[in-house]
Order: sequence, then C-alpha cells, then structure tokens
Amino acid sequence: MNELMMYEPILKKVFEKICQQNNQGQLADYIPELAKVNSDKFAINLTTVENHHIGVGSYQDRFSIQSIAKVFSLILAYKILDQETWNRVGVEPSGTAFNSLVQLETDHGIPRNPFINSGALVICDILITHLDDAKKELLNFIRKLSANKNINYSEKIVESEKSVGYRNVALCNFIKSFGNIENNPDDVLDLYYNLCSIEMSCQELSKAFLVLANKGRSTIDNQQFLTSSQTKRINAVMQTCGFYDESGEFAFKVGLPGKSGVGGGIVAIHPNHYTIAVWSPKLNSKGNSHRGMNFLEYFTTETELSIF
Repeated sequence: MNELMMYEPILKKVFEKICQQNNQGQLADYIPELAKVNSDKFAINLTTVENHHIGVGSYQDRFSIQSIAKVFSLILAYKILDQETWNRVGVEPSGTAFNSLVQLETDHGIPRNPFINSGALVICDILITHLDDAKKELLNFIRKLSANKNINYSEKIVESEKSVGYRNVALCNFIKSFGNIENNPDDVLDLYYNLCSIEMSCQELSKAFLVLANKGRSTIDNQQFLTSSQTKRINAVMQTCGFYDESGEFAFKVGLPGKSGVGGGIVAIHPNHYTIAVWSPKLNSKGNSHRGMNFLEYFTTETELSIF
C-alpha cells in the first residue's frame, strides 16, 4: 500500500495542473461517432499490481478505445501462434501514417508492426483462421483479462467506421494481393471494425492491462496468459510502435511502454509496478491525446520512475 500512497498525491497534483491548461487539439471527427464525444472529458486511473486503484475525473466513463484494443488482439494471436506471429507482421516503427499503404509495396505485404492498421488487419486474419468464432472469442478474451463480462462492441461505432473505412478496405485487399490475408477481406474488416469499437473506462483498461505489468500473469486469478518472454516482447513493441509516429517522443518524454487510440485514450505500463490509463478526447497533430501525453510526461517526471 506504500507505493499507492506515493502515487496518489502526485497523480492528483498533475491532474489539477493539466486541468488548468488549455484543452488543445481536436476530436477524431473523421469517424462520425467520435465527433459527438464531449471534448472536455478527462480521466485517469492507475492500478497497481497489488490491485489497488486510484481514479480521478471521469475514470468510470466508457469511451471508444480504438487502437488500444489492438494490444488485446495481438496478445491473443501471440498466445496462439507464439513466434510464428512475426512471420506475418514485423516489429519495427513504420515512420509513416497509421493508415499508409506505401511500405506494403516494398515490404511485400508484411506490415511493419501490429499496431498500424495494416498490421492489426493481419492479426485479425490470424484470429479468424485459428478460432471458430473470432469475434465472440476475442470479446470473451478481453472480458477475461479485465474480469468484466459487461464489456462489449459498439454497433454504432462499427457502422460509423465502416461508413468511412475506404482506406482500410484498400489496405486489406492490397495485403490480400500479396497472400498475407488468408480469409475473406470482408470478414477480416468486420472483425477489425468491431475490435476498434470496444468501449471501456480508464478503470477497466488499467485493470485489463495489468497482465503486461505482471509478467503475463493475471493479478485476479493468477492465470498465466503469456510467458514472461512474450510479455517482454509485447511491451517492447508498445515502447517502439505504440504511438503512431510519435512513439520516439513518448519514449523520450514518458519512458514507459504504452498504446494510444484516436478515441483519446492512452494506456501505459510500468512493469512490476502499475498500469495507468488516461482519457481526454482532443488529439494532437500526431493523433494522440494532447492532455494524455502531457499528463504522462509530468507524472513520470514527478515520480522520477520509468523503465529507463
């Protein structure tokens, strides 16, 4: 409990500091449903590996976690295929936009990493190949990680994403032309849109990500979801690729592995200590939560703790 007592005053102090600053950025309004979100929402939740929580702001409000969910699909695919996963998708930062087609031509349909859209589509294809009902089993897996049976896909967001998903359609078909999509592109895209539509709160997210702070083992029922080595590798990919083309900046300023989503959420992990989820819907020019990035930089500076 001593560690929690150390974090709590710093977390609240930094939260108040960020609240006093201008709420800069803009909503991800290219997805119609995300344009409707209250842009003033701000939430933080920290969960220690001893399952103690600190929450401030709207930390129990659910929001569209978007690309943060790509970590869940990767965990499940890696659990199934282990090292073979990396024959289908790389582990390098892309250096280009998350929905870029450019590198797929020179890389022969192998996406640079599992967190850009093309990589997440390949991961969805893997799940469809190896699971009887990928959509149902993926959701159940996320529910198990978070110990919450009420987490669901959002049909409204699925339809909203499908209505503007032309580039994702192009990505999926382009990868299919190289043979790195095995299933029907429509089925792969449907799973992908559902994956990105999942709604969770900061409290639920920080709890679900604890498995990556605890060497792959659940802090709830002690179930081993990943080996320690697999956990290390997923954290490493988050460190280098978790924030689109701002990943280097996040590593430099925050010093923790993590993953962001265009719904304004960020999850960061301090292995063996805690996970922290932040939500503020307005995004910076790189597509990451403006307030969220600032909060985490200040927080790790104040605590003087990072993985470095």
